[in-house]
Amino acid sequence: MTQVAPQPKPGILDIAPYVGGKSSIAGVAEPMKLSSNENALGPGEKARAAYEAAIRAIHLYPDGRASKLRAAVAEHHGLEPERLIFGNGSDEVFALLNQTYLTAGDNIVTGQYGFLAYRISARGCEASEKLAPEPNYKAEVDALLEQVDDRTRIVYLSNPSNPTGSWNTADEVHRLHEGLPSSVLLVIDEAYAEYVTEPGWETALPLAREATNVVVTRTFSKIHGLGGLRIGFGYAPLHVAEAVDRIRLPFNVSVPGIEAATAALADEAHQKASRELVQTWRPRLTQAIRGFGFTVLPSAGNFILVLFPDEKRSAAAANEYLNSKGIIVRQVGGYGIHDGLRITVGTEDQNRAVIDALSEFAAS
Repeated sequence: MTQVAPQPKPGILDIAPYVGGKSSIAGVAEPMKLSSNENALGPGEKARAAYEAAIRAIHLYPDGRASKLRAAVAEHHGLEPERLIFGNGSDEVFALLNQTYLTAGDNIVTGQYGFLAYRISARGCEASEKLAPEPNYKAEVDALLEQVDDRTRIVYLSNPSNPTGSWNTADEVHRLHEGLPSSVLLVIDEAYAEYVTEPGWETALPLAREATNVVVTRTFSKIHGLGGLRIGFGYAPLHVAEAVDRIRLPFNVSVPGIEAATAALADEAHQKASRELVQTWRPRLTQAIRGFGFTVLPSAGNFILVLFPDEKRSAAAANEYLNSKGIIVRQVGGYGIHDGLRITVGTEDQNRAVIDALSEFAAS
């Protein structure tokens, strides 16, 4: 009898796996990791204490509804608890939405430099992605709307956007929503919302409250410093939340994650310190690096994107030089930005090390 191995469904093996930020350098015991937009301050003391206390209960399954965290998020943001979707990071929320609404032949629309996770899980549903051009490294409303067709089921907008750092104003978000058919879901990824101070930007949570086709997602991985615990949530119309709950696997959010995230949400002092670190050093990094002759895009997140268009002083060469100084940043060729490096805003010592290294690189 001929042996035939099980085969994945069409398109799965054509998906390029997501590659996270590099975390090590050969021969360097403790590199400066500025490649994953993590909170340079780490989690706050309240979250750490809650995590440690949760160890006593890790033999028990978590509350499948994450009721404690659900109530805390609802109170903190003024939301209806029954409309919240919790996931193993906001990445899982995207995957759940795609699984709920996409079938073979459907498509999602996002910006040219939109977060790769949207596309990966869409392809897993045998759907495709349509990318709107971002000639200025920013999602453009008209370009997104032009990509929408009768097989579009979801439009994803990163606001602020990773890896470019760009953002869209409230007026732009409303115009995008108004231009979409009511049958198309608009998902607004606000992973970096807590860092935004730019005028014109507003959270889309109020829009999601009133609309029947808007979902806003948030994460505890950034300003709360809980990337390793994988906690994210979406705020959706009730009919969307109830549909997603039909396929969400039970116990997808862990006991320590629920406890630490609940504590982190109430730790306003840690959030303030994290925000002030970025507000202080993001402009300093930007000014210094621009002074070396490199392009730094405006950013509303806890990172900057630096462009190295010179062949001699290329992004690859800059990355290699930074690595030689024990500094890890993020190459973004996977997004098609082959001349760019994304650099997380770190601690004061880390930021000064980046500035010193790029100064030396520019002079080399």
